Amino acid sequence: MKHIDFYLDFISPYAHLAFEHLPEALEGLSVSVAYKPVLLGALLKHHGQLGPAEIPSKRSWTYRHVLWLGQAHGIPIEMPASHPYNPLPHLRLAVATGDDGSINRLAAETLFRHVWRGGEEAGDATRLAALTAQLQPRRDVNGDENKALLKRNTDEAVAQGVFGVPCYVVDGRLFWGFDGLAMLCAYLQGDAWFDGPQWTGADQRPSLLRSSKG
Repeated sequence: MKHIDFYLDFISPYAHLAFEHLPEALEGLSVSVAYKPVLLGALLKHHGQLGPAEIPSKRSWTYRHVLWLGQAHGIPIEMPASHPYNPLPHLRLAVATGDDGSINRLAAETLFRHVWRGGEEAGDATRLAALTAQLQPRRDVNGDENKALLKRNTDEAVAQGVFGVPCYVVDGRLFWGFDGLAMLCAYLQGDAWFDGPQWTGADQRPSLLRSSKG
């Protein structure tokens, strides 16, 4: 059985789409999945990147794209009333529902759907209080121990080379994005492509990318 670390931040619509599509994508495969909340802003800062919502034209495209992807794949998705928003309360709440930084699928689903269904304010204090009561965290959401778990997840992701979400790491190999699910599944199914130079040498030798396309 293969194990997947699924790094996510609830602020990302692509992470929401990937999360919802994952059971279908992995159907028939023998895998375990650990859902690990991380702070996307910290990943972007580490790599010196801007988020899609920080570039006006890219922001407009992203919002249209994710809504199209949702209808194309039969995944309900609505933009929250304000986006981007501060995801820290949701991330800390998520981590507080588990023991070691990972969260179960039900908690992740509840949080994603809180943000990406209904078109309401994700950070509304009344809604967040109701969400907290529903999820019944195991520790103080804003306590030092809980904050440390979220930071540990984020630092772990950085150490693995994660630069954005959603990101899936299996056997030390990194797959990124909603559209990266197809590539992830091909790897899990034993596709021989992943044993060739297209994977093992492409980052050092860009010419291999050209030759692999013919």
